[in-house]
Amino acid sequence: MNDTVRQFRDFFVSLRLTVVLLALSMILVFAATLDQVNLGIWAVQEKYFHSLFVLWRIPGTAIPLPVFPGGYLIGGFLLVNLVAAHVYRFKLTWRKSGIFLTHAGLILLLVGELLSGLWQEEFQLQLREGETKTYAESYRYNELAIIDTTDPQFDDVVVIPETLLADSTPIQHPKLPFRVVTKEYYPNAALRLRAGTGENPSLATAGIGPQITATPLPLTYKQDERNWPAAFVELAGPEGSLGIWLVSPQLQAPQTFDYGGRTWRIGMRPQRAYKPFSLTLLKTTHDVYLGTDIPKNFASRLRLTTPDGRDDREVLIYMNNPLRYAGLTFYQYQMDGEHAMSVLQVVRNPSWRLPYISCAMITLGLIVQFCIHLSGFIGKRRASAAYPPARP
Repeated sequence: MNDTVRQFRDFFVSLRLTVVLLALSMILVFAATLDQVNLGIWAVQEKYFHSLFVLWRIPGTAIPLPVFPGGYLIGGFLLVNLVAAHVYRFKLTWRKSGIFLTHAGLILLLVGELLSGLWQEEFQLQLREGETKTYAESYRYNELAIIDTTDPQFDDVVVIPETLLADSTPIQHPKLPFRVVTKEYYPNAALRLRAGTGENPSLATAGIGPQITATPLPLTYKQDERNWPAAFVELAGPEGSLGIWLVSPQLQAPQTFDYGGRTWRIGMRPQRAYKPFSLTLLKTTHDVYLGTDIPKNFASRLRLTTPDGRDDREVLIYMNNPLRYAGLTFYQYQMDGEHAMSVLQVVRNPSWRLPYISCAMITLGLIVQFCIHLSGFIGKRRASAAYPPARP
Protein backbone atom coordinates (compact mmCIF):
# COMPACT_ATOMS: atom_id res chain seq x y z
CA MET A 1 0.00 0.00 0.00
CA ASN A 2 1.53 3.33 -1.03
CA ASP A 3 1.77 6.28 1.33
CA THR A 4 -1.10 8.24 -0.26
CA VAL A 5 -3.60 5.41 0.14
CA ARG A 6 -2.38 4.74 3.69
CA GLN A 7 -2.78 8.37 4.69
CA PHE A 8 -6.24 8.42 3.13
CA ARG A 9 -7.21 5.30 5.08
CA ASP A 10 -5.71 6.56 8.36
CA PHE A 11 -7.67 9.80 8.02
CA PHE A 12 -11.04 8.03 7.83
CA VAL A 13 -10.33 5.46 10.57
CA SER A 14 -8.89 8.06 12.94
CA LEU A 15 -10.49 8.44 16.35
CA ARG A 16 -9.50 12.10 16.17
CA LEU A 17 -11.84 12.50 13.19
CA THR A 18 -14.65 10.95 15.23
CA VAL A 19 -14.14 13.46 18.05
CA VAL A 20 -14.02 16.41 15.63
CA LEU A 21 -17.21 15.30 13.85
CA LEU A 22 -19.06 14.84 17.14
CA ALA A 23 -17.96 18.31 18.25
CA LEU A 24 -19.12 19.82 14.95
CA SER A 25 -22.47 18.05 15.26
CA MET A 26 -23.01 19.50 18.75
CA ILE A 27 -22.21 23.00 17.49
CA LEU A 28 -24.60 22.46 14.56
CA VAL A 29 -27.43 21.35 16.85
CA PHE A 30 -26.80 24.28 19.21
CA ALA A 31 -26.81 26.84 16.38
CA ALA A 32 -29.93 25.31 14.81
CA THR A 33 -31.74 25.40 18.15
CA LEU A 34 -31.02 29.10 18.54
CA ASP A 35 -31.97 29.89 14.94
CA GLN A 36 -35.26 28.02 15.22
CA VAL A 37 -36.72 31.10 16.90
CA ASN A 38 -36.16 33.05 13.67
CA LEU A 39 -36.67 30.41 10.98
CA GLY A 40 -39.02 27.79 12.43
CA ILE A 41 -38.57 24.04 12.42
CA TRP A 42 -39.00 23.44 8.66
CA ALA A 43 -36.52 26.07 7.53
CA VAL A 44 -34.03 25.00 10.19
CA GLN A 45 -34.17 21.41 8.99
CA GLU A 46 -33.50 22.47 5.41
CA LYS A 47 -30.76 24.96 6.28
CA TYR A 48 -28.81 23.03 8.92
CA PHE A 49 -29.57 19.31 8.72
CA HIS A 50 -30.79 18.51 5.18
CA SER A 51 -27.81 20.18 3.51
CA LEU A 52 -24.12 19.64 2.84
CA PHE A 53 -23.19 23.14 4.02
CA VAL A 54 -24.84 25.86 6.07
CA LEU A 55 -25.07 28.83 3.72
CA TRP A 56 -24.86 32.51 4.64
CA ARG A 57 -25.88 35.18 2.17
CA ILE A 58 -23.74 38.28 1.83
CA PRO A 59 -25.85 41.24 3.04
CA GLY A 60 -27.39 43.12 0.16
CA THR A 61 -26.77 40.32 -2.32
CA ALA A 62 -28.09 36.87 -3.19
CA ILE A 63 -24.62 35.29 -3.15
CA PRO A 64 -24.51 32.29 -0.75
CA LEU A 65 -21.28 31.36 1.05
CA PRO A 66 -20.73 28.03 2.88
CA VAL A 67 -19.80 28.84 6.48
CA PHE A 68 -20.22 25.50 8.29
CA PRO A 69 -20.66 21.82 7.39
CA GLY A 70 -24.30 20.73 7.26
CA GLY A 71 -26.01 17.68 8.63
CA TYR A 72 -25.61 15.56 5.49
CA LEU A 73 -21.86 16.22 5.34
CA ILE A 74 -21.21 15.57 9.05
CA GLY A 75 -23.47 12.51 9.08
CA GLY A 76 -21.87 11.14 5.91
CA PHE A 77 -18.35 11.46 7.32
CA LEU A 78 -19.47 9.88 10.59
CA LEU A 79 -20.93 6.96 8.68
CA VAL A 80 -17.73 6.45 6.63
CA ASN A 81 -15.59 6.84 9.76
CA LEU A 82 -17.58 4.24 11.66
CA VAL A 83 -17.58 1.71 8.83
CA ALA A 84 -13.88 2.23 8.06
CA ALA A 85 -12.94 1.82 11.71
CA HIS A 86 -14.70 -1.57 11.82
CA VAL A 87 -13.10 -2.74 8.62
CA TYR A 88 -9.51 -1.79 9.46
CA ARG A 89 -9.30 -1.52 13.26
CA PHE A 90 -11.63 -4.01 14.96
CA LYS A 91 -11.45 -7.80 14.83
CA LEU A 92 -14.71 -9.71 15.04
CA THR A 93 -14.61 -11.84 18.20
CA TRP A 94 -17.34 -13.00 20.52
CA ARG A 95 -16.01 -10.78 23.32
CA LYS A 96 -16.64 -7.73 21.14
CA SER A 97 -19.94 -8.89 19.69
CA GLY A 98 -21.86 -6.36 21.78
CA ILE A 99 -19.69 -3.51 20.46
CA PHE A 100 -20.24 -4.63 16.89
CA LEU A 101 -23.99 -4.87 17.42
CA THR A 102 -24.08 -1.41 19.00
CA HIS A 103 -22.08 0.13 16.18
CA ALA A 104 -24.24 -1.62 13.59
CA GLY A 105 -27.26 0.01 15.25
CA LEU A 106 -25.56 3.42 15.03
CA ILE A 107 -24.82 2.86 11.33
CA LEU A 108 -28.44 1.89 10.72
CA LEU A 109 -29.59 4.98 12.63
CA LEU A 110 -27.48 7.27 10.41
CA VAL A 111 -28.72 5.55 7.26
CA GLY A 112 -32.32 5.77 8.46
CA GLU A 113 -32.01 9.52 9.10
CA LEU A 114 -30.57 10.03 5.62
CA LEU A 115 -33.38 8.06 3.99
CA SER A 116 -36.01 9.90 6.03
CA GLY A 117 -34.62 13.24 4.90
CA LEU A 118 -34.66 12.14 1.27
CA TRP A 119 -37.91 10.16 1.13
CA GLN A 120 -40.25 11.53 3.79
CA GLU A 121 -43.25 13.49 2.52
CA GLU A 122 -45.91 15.29 4.54
CA PHE A 123 -49.29 16.42 3.28
CA GLN A 124 -52.65 17.37 4.72
CA LEU A 125 -56.10 16.06 3.88
CA GLN A 126 -58.97 18.39 4.73
CA LEU A 127 -62.49 16.96 4.58
CA ARG A 128 -65.98 18.05 5.52
CA GLU A 129 -68.65 15.53 6.46
CA GLY A 130 -69.86 13.81 3.30
CA GLU A 131 -66.91 15.01 1.21
CA THR A 132 -64.74 12.58 -0.77
CA LYS A 133 -61.16 13.18 -1.91
CA THR A 134 -58.54 11.18 -3.74
CA TYR A 135 -55.65 13.53 -3.01
CA ALA A 136 -53.80 15.24 -0.17
CA GLU A 137 -52.36 18.76 -0.26
CA SER A 138 -49.00 20.16 0.77
CA TYR A 139 -48.85 22.67 3.59
CA ARG A 140 -45.62 24.26 2.32
CA TYR A 141 -45.50 23.95 -1.47
CA ASN A 142 -47.77 25.22 -4.23
CA GLU A 143 -48.29 24.68 -7.95
CA LEU A 144 -49.82 26.50 -10.89
CA ALA A 145 -52.68 24.48 -12.37
CA ILE A 146 -53.89 25.11 -15.94
CA ILE A 147 -56.94 22.97 -16.65
CA ASP A 148 -58.68 22.19 -19.92
CA THR A 149 -62.35 21.99 -18.88
CA THR A 150 -63.83 21.62 -22.38
CA ASP A 151 -64.95 18.02 -21.83
CA PRO A 152 -67.66 18.00 -19.13
CA GLN A 153 -66.69 14.44 -18.19
CA PHE A 154 -62.96 14.94 -17.88
CA ASP A 155 -60.47 17.66 -16.86
CA ASP A 156 -57.05 17.65 -18.51
CA VAL A 157 -54.72 19.19 -15.92
CA VAL A 158 -51.21 20.57 -16.38
CA VAL A 159 -49.38 21.59 -13.19
CA ILE A 160 -46.23 23.71 -12.93
CA PRO A 161 -44.27 23.62 -9.63
CA GLU A 162 -43.90 26.89 -7.77
CA THR A 163 -40.09 26.64 -8.03
CA LEU A 164 -40.30 26.96 -11.84
CA LEU A 165 -42.45 30.07 -11.50
CA ALA A 166 -39.86 31.59 -9.18
CA ASP A 167 -37.13 31.03 -11.80
CA SER A 168 -39.02 33.23 -14.30
CA THR A 169 -38.03 30.90 -17.13
CA PRO A 170 -40.60 30.65 -19.98
CA ILE A 171 -42.37 27.29 -19.83
CA GLN A 172 -43.79 25.46 -22.84
CA HIS A 173 -45.66 22.28 -21.93
CA PRO A 174 -46.52 19.83 -24.77
CA LYS A 175 -50.20 19.86 -23.76
CA LEU A 176 -50.50 23.66 -23.74
CA PRO A 177 -50.96 25.69 -26.96
CA PHE A 178 -49.31 28.68 -25.26
CA ARG A 179 -46.22 29.52 -23.21
CA VAL A 180 -46.27 30.46 -19.53
CA VAL A 181 -43.99 33.39 -18.65
CA THR A 182 -43.60 34.66 -15.08
CA LYS A 183 -43.60 38.45 -14.99
CA GLU A 184 -43.43 38.84 -11.21
CA TYR A 185 -43.26 36.38 -8.32
CA TYR A 186 -43.74 37.02 -4.60
CA PRO A 187 -42.99 34.12 -2.21
CA ASN A 188 -45.34 35.73 0.30
CA ALA A 189 -47.91 38.42 -0.40
CA ALA A 190 -51.07 40.05 0.87
CA LEU A 191 -53.99 40.53 -1.52
CA ARG A 192 -56.68 43.18 -1.24
CA LEU A 193 -59.25 44.80 -3.49
CA ARG A 194 -58.06 47.97 -5.15
CA ALA A 195 -59.33 51.06 -3.36
CA GLY A 196 -59.80 53.16 -6.50
CA THR A 197 -58.32 54.59 -9.64
CA GLY A 198 -55.69 56.56 -7.71
CA GLU A 199 -53.52 53.50 -7.13
CA ASN A 200 -50.80 52.39 -9.48
CA PRO A 201 -52.16 50.16 -12.26
CA SER A 202 -51.95 46.44 -11.69
CA LEU A 203 -49.52 44.35 -13.69
CA ALA A 204 -52.41 41.97 -14.42
CA THR A 205 -54.50 42.57 -17.53
CA ALA A 206 -56.88 39.57 -17.45
CA GLY A 207 -59.09 37.74 -14.99
CA ILE A 208 -59.67 39.20 -11.56
CA GLY A 209 -56.10 40.52 -11.29
CA PRO A 210 -56.80 44.13 -12.40
CA GLN A 211 -59.17 44.51 -9.42
CA ILE A 212 -56.64 43.30 -6.82
CA THR A 213 -53.43 44.71 -5.36
CA ALA A 214 -50.67 42.27 -4.40
CA THR A 215 -48.27 43.55 -1.74
CA PRO A 216 -45.04 41.57 -1.07
CA LEU A 217 -44.53 40.48 2.54
CA PRO A 218 -41.48 39.09 4.37
CA LEU A 219 -41.34 35.31 4.56
CA THR A 220 -42.76 33.87 7.76
CA TYR A 221 -41.16 30.89 9.49
CA LYS A 222 -43.58 30.46 12.38
CA GLN A 223 -44.95 26.98 12.91
CA ASP A 224 -48.59 28.12 12.98
CA GLU A 225 -48.33 30.42 9.95
CA ARG A 226 -47.79 29.84 6.25
CA ASN A 227 -46.56 31.83 3.30
CA TRP A 228 -49.09 32.77 0.62
CA PRO A 229 -47.27 33.25 -2.69
CA ALA A 230 -48.55 35.29 -5.60
CA ALA A 231 -47.38 35.53 -9.20
CA PHE A 232 -48.20 37.48 -12.33
CA VAL A 233 -47.98 35.06 -15.26
CA GLU A 234 -48.40 35.85 -18.93
CA LEU A 235 -49.88 33.34 -21.36
CA ALA A 236 -48.36 33.84 -24.81
CA GLY A 237 -49.69 32.08 -27.91
CA PRO A 238 -48.23 32.06 -31.43
CA GLU A 239 -50.22 35.18 -32.34
CA GLY A 240 -49.28 37.13 -29.23
CA SER A 241 -50.12 37.61 -25.55
CA LEU A 242 -53.35 36.25 -24.08
CA GLY A 243 -53.03 38.49 -21.04
CA ILE A 244 -51.28 38.60 -17.69
CA TRP A 245 -52.98 36.78 -14.83
CA LEU A 246 -52.62 37.18 -11.09
CA VAL A 247 -52.55 33.74 -9.43
CA SER A 248 -52.38 32.87 -5.74
CA PRO A 249 -53.78 30.19 -3.41
CA GLN A 250 -55.67 33.01 -1.71
CA LEU A 251 -57.86 33.44 -4.80
CA GLN A 252 -60.60 30.85 -4.37
CA ALA A 253 -62.74 31.84 -7.37
CA PRO A 254 -61.70 30.11 -10.63
CA GLN A 255 -60.39 32.27 -13.48
CA THR A 256 -61.47 31.01 -16.89
CA PHE A 257 -60.80 31.97 -20.49
CA ASP A 258 -61.32 30.58 -23.99
CA TYR A 259 -58.53 29.91 -26.46
CA GLY A 260 -58.13 27.66 -29.47
CA GLY A 261 -61.75 26.57 -29.33
CA ARG A 262 -61.30 25.22 -25.80
CA THR A 263 -62.19 26.42 -22.30
CA TRP A 264 -59.38 26.81 -19.76
CA ARG A 265 -59.10 27.50 -16.05
CA ILE A 266 -55.98 28.88 -14.36
CA GLY A 267 -55.04 29.19 -10.70
CA MET A 268 -52.40 28.52 -8.06
CA ARG A 269 -53.20 25.90 -5.44
CA PRO A 270 -51.41 23.82 -2.79
CA GLN A 271 -49.38 21.03 -4.35
CA ARG A 272 -51.48 17.87 -4.65
CA ALA A 273 -50.50 14.24 -4.24
CA TYR A 274 -53.10 11.94 -5.81
CA LYS A 275 -53.68 8.48 -4.35
CA PRO A 276 -55.10 5.27 -5.90
CA PHE A 277 -57.97 5.26 -3.39
CA SER A 278 -60.54 7.64 -1.96
CA LEU A 279 -61.53 8.69 1.55
CA THR A 280 -65.00 9.91 2.50
CA LEU A 281 -65.56 11.62 5.85
CA LEU A 282 -68.66 10.05 7.42
CA LYS A 283 -68.66 11.58 10.88
CA THR A 284 -66.53 13.81 13.11
CA THR A 285 -66.35 13.56 16.89
CA HIS A 286 -65.24 16.73 18.67
CA ASP A 287 -65.35 16.33 22.45
CA VAL A 288 -63.80 18.74 24.95
CA TYR A 289 -63.62 18.70 28.72
CA LEU A 290 -66.66 20.34 30.32
CA GLY A 291 -66.28 24.09 30.67
CA THR A 292 -62.98 24.24 28.76
CA ASP A 293 -61.59 24.18 25.22
CA ILE A 294 -59.16 21.37 26.07
CA PRO A 295 -59.55 18.47 23.60
CA LYS A 296 -60.93 15.28 25.08
CA ASN A 297 -61.57 13.19 21.98
CA PHE A 298 -61.04 14.08 18.33
CA ALA A 299 -62.04 11.28 15.96
CA SER A 300 -62.87 10.89 12.27
CA ARG A 301 -64.88 8.01 10.86
CA LEU A 302 -64.12 7.54 7.17
CA ARG A 303 -64.89 5.16 4.35
CA LEU A 304 -61.88 3.91 2.40
CA THR A 305 -62.57 2.65 -1.13
CA THR A 306 -60.48 1.65 -4.13
CA PRO A 307 -61.59 1.82 -7.78
CA ASP A 308 -61.24 -1.96 -8.22
CA GLY A 309 -63.49 -2.64 -5.22
CA ARG A 310 -60.89 -4.69 -3.34
CA ASP A 311 -61.12 -2.31 -0.37
CA ASP A 312 -64.39 -0.83 0.82
CA ARG A 313 -64.45 -0.42 4.57
CA GLU A 314 -64.92 2.04 7.40
CA VAL A 315 -61.94 3.21 9.44
CA LEU A 316 -61.71 5.25 12.64
CA ILE A 317 -58.84 7.69 13.14
CA TYR A 318 -58.28 9.43 16.44
CA MET A 319 -55.41 10.72 18.52
CA ASN A 320 -52.65 8.10 18.90
CA ASN A 321 -54.54 5.76 16.57
CA PRO A 322 -53.54 6.55 12.98
CA LEU A 323 -54.50 4.72 9.81
CA ARG A 324 -51.65 2.98 7.96
CA TYR A 325 -52.46 2.17 4.37
CA ALA A 326 -50.54 1.91 1.06
CA GLY A 327 -47.31 3.09 2.66
CA LEU A 328 -49.01 6.17 4.14
CA THR A 329 -49.87 7.08 7.72
CA PHE A 330 -52.95 9.24 8.41
CA TYR A 331 -52.91 11.09 11.74
CA GLN A 332 -55.72 13.08 13.31
CA TYR A 333 -54.27 16.60 13.11
CA GLN A 334 -57.01 19.20 13.58
CA MET A 335 -60.75 19.31 14.08
CA ASP A 336 -63.40 21.96 13.49
CA GLY A 337 -66.52 20.72 15.21
CA GLU A 338 -68.56 23.81 14.34
CA HIS A 339 -68.17 23.20 10.60
CA ALA A 340 -67.94 19.39 10.81
CA MET A 341 -64.48 19.47 9.26
CA SER A 342 -61.49 17.24 9.94
CA VAL A 343 -57.83 17.74 8.95
CA LEU A 344 -55.60 14.68 8.67
CA GLN A 345 -51.83 14.74 8.44
CA VAL A 346 -50.62 12.35 5.74
CA VAL A 347 -47.03 11.12 6.09
CA ARG A 348 -45.05 8.92 3.73
CA ASN A 349 -41.82 7.61 5.23
CA PRO A 350 -40.68 4.22 3.85
CA SER A 351 -37.84 4.08 6.38
CA TRP A 352 -39.94 4.73 9.50
CA ARG A 353 -39.06 1.34 11.00
CA LEU A 354 -35.29 1.85 10.84
CA PRO A 355 -34.99 4.10 13.94
CA TYR A 356 -36.88 1.53 16.03
CA ILE A 357 -34.73 -1.33 14.73
CA SER A 358 -31.51 0.62 15.27
CA CYS A 359 -32.45 1.59 18.85
CA ALA A 360 -33.27 -2.05 19.60
CA MET A 361 -29.89 -3.12 18.16
CA ILE A 362 -28.03 -0.50 20.21
CA THR A 363 -29.84 -1.52 23.40
CA LEU A 364 -29.24 -5.22 22.77
CA GLY A 365 -25.58 -4.57 21.94
CA LEU A 366 -25.03 -2.68 25.19
CA ILE A 367 -26.74 -5.41 27.19
CA VAL A 368 -24.67 -8.15 25.48
CA GLN A 369 -21.40 -6.28 26.08
CA PHE A 370 -22.33 -5.62 29.69
CA CYS A 371 -23.12 -9.30 30.25
CA ILE A 372 -19.80 -10.34 28.65
CA HIS A 373 -17.84 -8.02 30.93
CA LEU A 374 -19.94 -9.05 33.94
CA SER A 375 -19.29 -12.72 33.19
CA GLY A 376 -15.55 -12.08 32.94
CA PHE A 377 -15.57 -10.12 36.18
CA ILE A 378 -17.46 -12.87 38.03
CA GLY A 379 -15.06 -15.48 36.63
CA LYS A 380 -12.05 -13.56 37.95
CA ARG A 381 -13.66 -13.17 41.39
CA ARG A 382 -14.34 -16.89 41.58
CA ALA A 383 -10.78 -17.69 40.55
CA SER A 384 -9.46 -15.36 43.22
CA ALA A 385 -11.69 -16.99 45.83
CA ALA A 386 -10.58 -20.49 44.83
CA TYR A 387 -6.89 -19.65 45.03
CA PRO A 388 -6.39 -17.15 47.87
CA PRO A 389 -2.98 -15.54 48.03
CA ALA A 390 -0.48 -17.34 50.27
CA ARG A 391 0.27 -15.69 53.62
CA PRO A 392 3.92 -14.97 54.43
